[in-house]
Amino acid sequence: MNFIAIIILITLILDFFINLIADTLNLKALKTELPESFVGFYNSKKYKQSQEYLRVNTKFGWLSSSFGLIVILILWFGKFFPTLDKFVLSFNFNPIISGLIYIGILLLAKSILSIPFSLYSTFVIEAKFGFNKTSYSTYFLDLIKGFFLSLILGGLLLGLILIFFEYAGEKAWLYCWIGVTIFMIIIQYLFPTWIMPLFNKFTPLEEGELKTAIFNYAQSIDFPLKNIFVMDGSKRSTKSNAFFTGFGQNKRIILFDTLIKNHSVTELVAILAHEMGHYKKKHILQTMIVGIFQVGLILFLLSLFLTEKSLFNAFYVEKPSIYAGLIFFSFLFSPMEFFINILFNIWSRRNEYEADKFALETTLDKNGLSRSLKKLATHNLSNLTPHPFYVFLNYSHPPILKRLKKLEP
Repeated sequence: MNFIAIIILITLILDFFINLIADTLNLKALKTELPESFVGFYNSKKYKQSQEYLRVNTKFGWLSSSFGLIVILILWFGKFFPTLDKFVLSFNFNPIISGLIYIGILLLAKSILSIPFSLYSTFVIEAKFGFNKTSYSTYFLDLIKGFFLSLILGGLLLGLILIFFEYAGEKAWLYCWIGVTIFMIIIQYLFPTWIMPLFNKFTPLEEGELKTAIFNYAQSIDFPLKNIFVMDGSKRSTKSNAFFTGFGQNKRIILFDTLIKNHSVTELVAILAHEMGHYKKKHILQTMIVGIFQVGLILFLLSLFLTEKSLFNAFYVEKPSIYAGLIFFSFLFSPMEFFINILFNIWSRRNEYEADKFALETTLDKNGLSRSLKKLATHNLSNLTPHPFYVFLNYSHPPILKRLKKLEP
């Protein structure tokens, strides 16, 4: 094993054990006593159920992550990568087609191996705790749609990257960055109107008290609201959510039908006030800009390692290629990605506090957001007492009790 191989191996093992430690601490942080702020929302039975939900999902996560690590090590040290490379090269296709086939086979294998875990999570765990509403036909139809969507959009993006790095010379990473950025913006624009409707039905919110209240609030904060849509989330799960998507003329606020069912008008306005707060505070724009710069960093670093022979030797591949380099670099980049994700989560949690504060200051019902957060946490069986280390690694939103504390007068 060379130096790069040792770094990647240590990183894979460290990442596994760090997350294992975080999960263990998170389970130990569970408290039998219900937090005072949730009295009247969680009953003792529901609270115990939320903790069992966490335990079951955590242990299932250990199983799936252990399986994933074992598969990677078997493929790596079983010399699957050079074997697959020789197989692809035997067809004598051009480098772009060869790359699409090579990476496509690996991604397809990963998807197939993940299906049993996804099925168990959906139809056993989620069903056991009363969340799953997905039928087998819907599940497999989603799978097929997702496959073809990935094939078309993923194939276009991957082909674009391969073409630039194969033929654009020293500044390939820069041209690729520009191309990928344009692609990302186009997808963001198309996502609400073309991609999401492939999986869910979106119905304009009907006229009535709720729509009037939302539009009145949007007008009061000078938010350019044109459309509010209700998504048939109940088709797949009883869990509730609301989100903001798209930009420009394609901006949309989406409410799950399950959310409308479980919340009052003032609570729903408070939830949407939080989402509009992200827009008014420019969090959405900032996230896009940060994402674009992150892509640029990745592509620049990729350009430095694509000709590094020791990277290919680490995976027993003798002949360097752009497509194999993409896969191997993803392993090498993982330590940096680990820290980038932590920084992003810290920044995201700060943004959530800002959006909460905005909602609190601009809505008439000062307790509306607190009530809605408590209802959401209860309904979705959220963990009320996560361990700080687990939060540090994984939470893009602050823990619910800290959010509620910040909302107190």
